[in-house]
Amino acid sequence: MSDTSKSIHQFKVKLIDGVETNFLSYKNKVLLVVNIATGCGFAPQLKELQQLKEELNDNDFEVLAFPSNDFGRQEPLDGEAIAAFCQLNHGVKFPIFQKIMVRGAAAHPLYKFLSEVSTPRWNFHKYLINRDGEVVDYFYPFTTPLSSKVKKKILKLI
Repeated sequence: MSDTSKSIHQFKVKLIDGVETNFLSYKNKVLLVVNIATGCGFAPQLKELQQLKEELNDNDFEVLAFPSNDFGRQEPLDGEAIAAFCQLNHGVKFPIFQKIMVRGAAAHPLYKFLSEVSTPRWNFHKYLINRDGEVVDYFYPFTTPLSSKVKKKILKLI
């Protein structure tokens, strides 16, 4: 049995609709965890994240999005408005969670855990999580989801 204190599986988070989700439900899946903001210049990456999810759909791969207003106040929306924007403008079907803080003392515990590897410096910072829930890599916002660097690292895990 693995030690969940060293994995993402120890956390519970709320989906955008308020339903609490235990990260244990993602056990044995490869995850790409991303802090998003609908008003960010990197927002077109939402479409690429969906494309990546669709390309790797049969491989126990999931994209998980966490809206945040921590950088440049670029997430003015709340709740279902975020989900609607992502779906209507970028075709997003992957899980979007409630807006959280991703840096500083008030950061959500999930992001405090992720920040032990790399603190997000802006929106669309991506964390690659292996099937055991361990952070194995991260990508800065300017690294697009469909880049060969991201795809190769994911394919090694799935």
